[in-house]
Amino acid sequence: MSQQTARGGSAAWALVITSVAGFMAALDNLVVTTALPSIRKDLGGALPDLEWTVSAYTLTFAVLLMFGAALGDRFGRRRLFIVGITVFTASSAAAAMAPGIDSLIAARAVQGAGAAVMMPLTLTLLTAAVPEARRGMAYGIWGAVNGLAVASGPLVGGSLTEHISWQWIFWLNVPLGLILVPLARLRLAESHGTGAPLDLPGTLLASGGLFGIVYGLVRGPADGWTGAVVLTGLFAGTALLVGFVLYSVRAKNPMLPMRLFRSRAFSGINAASLLMFLGMFGSIFLLSQYMQGVLGYSPTEAGLRMLPWTGMPMLVAPIAGILSDRIGGRPVVATGLFLQALGLGHLAVVATADASYAAQLPALIISGIGMALYFAPASNLVMSSVRPKEQGIASGANNALREVGGALGIAIMASIFASRGGYESGQAFVDGMRPALVTGAAAVALAGVATLFIPARRRPTAPTSPPAGPTPEPVLETAC
Repeated sequence: MSQQTARGGSAAWALVITSVAGFMAALDNLVVTTALPSIRKDLGGALPDLEWTVSAYTLTFAVLLMFGAALGDRFGRRRLFIVGITVFTASSAAAAMAPGIDSLIAARAVQGAGAAVMMPLTLTLLTAAVPEARRGMAYGIWGAVNGLAVASGPLVGGSLTEHISWQWIFWLNVPLGLILVPLARLRLAESHGTGAPLDLPGTLLASGGLFGIVYGLVRGPADGWTGAVVLTGLFAGTALLVGFVLYSVRAKNPMLPMRLFRSRAFSGINAASLLMFLGMFGSIFLLSQYMQGVLGYSPTEAGLRMLPWTGMPMLVAPIAGILSDRIGGRPVVATGLFLQALGLGHLAVVATADASYAAQLPALIISGIGMALYFAPASNLVMSSVRPKEQGIASGANNALREVGGALGIAIMASIFASRGGYESGQAFVDGMRPALVTGAAAVALAGVATLFIPARRRPTAPTSPPAGPTPEPVLETAC
């Protein structure tokens, strides 16, 4: 077998393995939501307990992402990727066999920890295996599979719960994990980061800060924004993150070097990612309730009607990846974000207590195309904005900001919804949802503006005769 064939086979296997792993982690962000009534019926528990079956996963996932990436850089990305899959699979089985609501919440927290180790390493392993010229297309396929998880989460959860039992939303991960572990061991090449020692003080500061902020955001709508626990979480989390930044500026081997943010590419795409997930997740959170509680669709029917938005990455993301290879990621991502902002604004305009699906469909399609144009090129921009040995750090930071953005979006838009409307009637719901959607559209539009600050990709120049003398060493430029 030639070296080229072997490399192609390795790239194909890396794409399959990392895409399936990403699918598992993304699916578990949404798959539980439609099963909550059945879980409550079987295991009991009050409403806050049911919230924690979702929030426990989100919290550990968000706060441990950068630590998971750092572990992979230090001890081997393939090795820690396998560890993450193993933890995720075992905790999925524990969740399926949970005898009570408390044990289910604990299993979900461990699940999030496994996903936090597994998820950021999918992109670094894929980047290492795929030649640079084909990475845009590979990221597009990876993004499409993750988009499939987002699109199918409510449908999968509803169908399994309705036709089998809610336990199968967790059992589904077990055979996939058992297949992925040996495949990853046999088909993925090992790689490492900078080889620097683990930054334990930085890890504790960043994880504690993210935990405090995400905890405060999750509990704010239920406990009140002026509650002592919520305010403590938000203020302590912010203080710890400020401490993390100050520490990282001075540390010799920080977990997240602050010099990376001197790059306009790195800063721009991370700001865009946080704002995009803020607007997108907050909007989906309200629109899914609007379709069920106001328009009267069942959970499965609502999930199907959301597919023009949530399912569009399956069709468009691979094309977006190819476009980013040809013209650069910045124009593709910016176009996608502005389209999604336009779609959300349109939904705010057409939403009524008896709106027809035909009136909403154009906005859902526009939002879906916009989301699809964002996903794959954004991953490419993140990974190409740093040195190869720092790609694990970059992936972990970007994923953490996305998760925090999603939690922030749900909290902010739920707060706006509660201040302007409520659940008393269909019209009251619409009155609260409209200003929240406008806020989401504004956040996504700001994400598009942030993308415009990313430097444009330089076009390759025609080759010239090499100068006399020794060949200079290549220099990695940082756009400032």
